[in-house]
Amino acid sequence: MTATLIDGKAFAARLRERLAKEVAAMKARDITPGLAVVLVGEDPASQVYVRSKGKQTREIGMNSFEHRLPADTPETALLELVASLNADPAVNGILVQLPLPAHMDEAAVINAIDPDKDVDGFHILNVGRLATGQKAMVPCTPLGCLMLLRDQLGSLSGKRAVVIGRSNIVGKPMAQLLLRDSATVTIAHSRTTDLPDLCRQADIVIAAVGRAHFVKGDWLKPGATVIDVGINRTEDGLVGDVDFAAASQVAGAITPVPGGVGPMTIACLLANTLTATARSNGLPDPEGLTP
Repeated sequence: MTATLIDGKAFAARLRERLAKEVAAMKARDITPGLAVVLVGEDPASQVYVRSKGKQTREIGMNSFEHRLPADTPETALLELVASLNADPAVNGILVQLPLPAHMDEAAVINAIDPDKDVDGFHILNVGRLATGQKAMVPCTPLGCLMLLRDQLGSLSGKRAVVIGRSNIVGKPMAQLLLRDSATVTIAHSRTTDLPDLCRQADIVIAAVGRAHFVKGDWLKPGATVIDVGINRTEDGLVGDVDFAAASQVAGAITPVPGGVGPMTIACLLANTLTATARSNGLPDPEGLTP
């Protein structure tokens, strides 16, 4: 069999179109969502990412505030900037681009952000809210994966899901989101015993382990839905954590790399900014943008 391709790029484009309409409706109420992105240092990948975020933010009608600081900026200066953004009513979402320079405490900076403006969903309060089923800002990549899964499968209730990877950014919040949708979830990782056998029992496999072609085609249950979060730079270009060529002959549906999960991350960042704006103005959460 040949798997159905889950086109994250096309889904993200449709999501941005919808967000643009929602932003226009908010502007009719004299509310303009604003996203502030802070970049410390000259990391090339981060610079490209921040430029893309700013461009897409403006394209859908939101205000974009970019703050670029030198790599030797003292942590106290960054915390002062975060505090000023917390207090700025024009800023609904705050994102501090990671990684930060080595002299800065990432956890301290993340937890200095107002949790209601934490559109990355990394603040410890949002982590706790998600884990306990409360309203939370949800990390963008797992939220994007959830949207793709719901679009492909409809209800996830009762599905067996294996999440390979236990990071705070993807693996753990992904598992929480799947639990919210009543899936039966196993969190696995590179040291899991009999990982291939575990995957063969899963209706859904989410690979976020950071190793090129780690998940083999014969690890999969025929017809399974495979979400590949990995982005690995190799001599052959960008590849995922899943051996796509082999897996696509077994899976029922699969995301490509590139063009799968990646485009969803910024689209969900914009969705989170819209949600944060609605909440700060006493409006209902926009439908379908939150768990």
